[in-house]
Amino acid sequence: MGKTRVRLSGLRKTKIVCTIGPSTSTREMIWKLAESGMNVARLNMSHGDHNSHQKTIDLVKEYNAQFPDKVVAIMLDTKGPEVRSGDVPQPITLKEGQEFNFTIKRGVSTEDTVSVNYDDFINDVEVGDILLVDGGMMSLAVKEKTSDVVKCIVVDGGELKSRRHLNVRGKSATLPSITDKDWEDIKFGVDNQVDFYAVSFVKDANVVLELKDYLKRSNADIHVIAKIESADSIPNLESIIDASDGAMLARGDLGAELPIEDVPLLQEDIIRRCCSVHKPVIVATNMLESMIDHPTPTRAEVSDIAIAVRGSADAVMLSGETAHGKYPLKAVNVMHTVALRTESSLFTSIVPPLQCSTPNSYMGEMFAFHATTMANTLDTPIIVFTRTGSMAILLSHYRPSSTIFAFTNDERMKQRLALYRGILPIYMPFSDDAEETFSRALKLLLEKGMVKKWQHVTLVQSGVHSIWRHESTHHIQVREVTN
Repeated sequence: MGKTRVRLSGLRKTKIVCTIGPSTSTREMIWKLAESGMNVARLNMSHGDHNSHQKTIDLVKEYNAQFPDKVVAIMLDTKGPEVRSGDVPQPITLKEGQEFNFTIKRGVSTEDTVSVNYDDFINDVEVGDILLVDGGMMSLAVKEKTSDVVKCIVVDGGELKSRRHLNVRGKSATLPSITDKDWEDIKFGVDNQVDFYAVSFVKDANVVLELKDYLKRSNADIHVIAKIESADSIPNLESIIDASDGAMLARGDLGAELPIEDVPLLQEDIIRRCCSVHKPVIVATNMLESMIDHPTPTRAEVSDIAIAVRGSADAVMLSGETAHGKYPLKAVNVMHTVALRTESSLFTSIVPPLQCSTPNSYMGEMFAFHATTMANTLDTPIIVFTRTGSMAILLSHYRPSSTIFAFTNDERMKQRLALYRGILPIYMPFSDDAEETFSRALKLLLEKGMVKKWQHVTLVQSGVHSIWRHESTHHIQVREVTN
């Protein structure tokens, strides 16, 4: 069944990931970001140090403790094996047709030569390759190389600043996906019980499995999001997504290593793949890039957000816009209002699940499908009680037209569900009496203005391990809010 709904309520379903940096690292700004719509705070380990990131973690946890009915998850994004140019005292102007060199010697900065931070850069590039600087803002053609210098001709000029990212079009660097620095940062994340790792430049599933093995040995309950941003990852998409707990489409580097016209198609494909296996997917990079310096976005950026929302992404991400931009709160507000408006006009259409090999899995899928169908038909929000998050995630997969209020008695699960589309997670201890728990949940939602008196709600309790064992394992109820 399908229908178009135009309803602009305040509960946005698509989540917003905000990168915290110099523009937003104070207590006041983190509070304002959270109130403006931030669902996940991203720590970019390419910048800052453990002390600055510790401060952010502590502030986010303080916010979560102060507002039990709200949640901001924490995502640690590893630096990964980035190839960057060296420091320059002042920007170097590159002009079309000019000769310019990159050397593996450290500390070199002249008007025609700068260092790179990667010794095998010489071996990775070939004569005729196109080098992209800063995600393609500048480009150079390799014309010659020696034992320690790559000699180029500038194709597209610009200003070369310190520590700019370098890509070779159509190729990935042969660096390991998890560097020594990344392992130090990962341990930092374990010590601080972050909710997600975003692992940079994942080329195959082995990288994810290696990290998951480390987390298991460390007894750390942290989910792994694979960043799809290198050419090498594309042939391995299926196994990478299968091994991961979700994916992030990092379009900047991906568009530098692959033809840019392929990126929109890959975005659709990766979202579809993640949705089909009930894993969250984040669309990232350049979403509101112009708002780093300007108070309003371009119309193309607005359309970009809308396309990601209509494509069924779980989350959209802000990078420099909130990390070091001039208008971080305005950027979040634009993302919030565009996502909300787009969601209000979506055509809802759900397809029954295919028969699965596991009976319990198929039962859960069918249950989520019918609960979503009922909620859509009756135009009611869904209230689900979950310990493991599995039913809430299944409901999110079917993208109901109303909010999924997911009550859980597990604080870690509350944090994790913050990334999934349409789920508003709420921590609440469960009592031994199911009716008493249902009543407390409805009362809480009523007090917070999330439901109205006499409104109907679809109430779901399901799972292999029933919360209330004397009750049926699976049930759906439609109730009127009266208390």
